[in-house]
Amino acid sequence: MIFWTGVLIIVGLLAYIRLAPSDPDRWHQPVTADQDKNMKTGAIRVIDAGPGALAQVDAAARELDRTEVLAGSVADGRVTYVTRSRLMGFPDYTTVEQDGNTLKMYARLRFGKSDLGVNAARLRQLAAAVQ
Repeated sequence: MIFWTGVLIIVGLLAYIRLAPSDPDRWHQPVTADQDKNMKTGAIRVIDAGPGALAQVDAAARELDRTEVLAGSVADGRVTYVTRSRLMGFPDYTTVEQDGNTLKMYARLRFGKSDLGVNAARLRQLAAAVQ
């Protein structure tokens, strides 16, 4: 009985992680950083980029596996994407915005205490689209 209760709890948690709605008001926020930063829960990149950089990154982000737009658009100057991990479906959020000739990108996890570097790797891949 205890075993099956544990299994049920685990299945419930995994279902919540996979099915929990993403609130754009929470995740689609301005990127306020002005320099690169690595954290256990994500990463920030600030790069010099010319006009059209956001459109280039948007095209690259839309090509990433298991990634979809949560909110925003290139025309708005800010886009937030949700990328889900392959096996468990954990959501990571990446916000990209253009401020003049500066492109700001912030990728972070929603659940857990460490992203194991996947968000920094995603930002490297997106930054390569404009460099």
